[in-house]
Amino acid sequence: MVRPAVARLGRVEHRWRIPRKVPIGKLAVAAIVGVVGGFAGSEAWQFGVVAAVVAGLVAWAARDLVEPVRLRADPAGLTVVTGFARRRRLGWPQVERVRVDVRRRSRLLEVDTGEALYLFSRYDVDADLDQVAGQLELLRAAAAR
Repeated sequence: MVRPAVARLGRVEHRWRIPRKVPIGKLAVAAIVGVVGGFAGSEAWQFGVVAAVVAGLVAWAARDLVEPVRLRADPAGLTVVTGFARRRRLGWPQVERVRVDVRRRSRLLEVDTGEALYLFSRYDVDADLDQVAGQLELLRAAAAR
């Protein structure tokens, strides 16, 4: 699925975000673990483990809710999300390579700056990775002209 471009301050910006179902699924699993774990154990350490797992799942879902747009691109460069919700702006001259890494069981979009490698899965961009890579390469080529 190709994401529509957003006109912003006279320039075109492409945005790729996580699917809405992903944080909902994580929160649902956290609720199920909390309920089942609450009834399953009576020892204090068991409640501690359940609480830690639930807290981890909620934090993981919170990242998706706080910063759902993982990748933005415009004629000037890219903005990627790193860590919990920190954004890093990359100009096109910083980007050395954009490609889709295909393995037997996974596919990842790679944005290589030489100093850092940013990886995005299908669940980070909610689009076909080959199409995203193609759009990024078109923007990168247009910026080089």
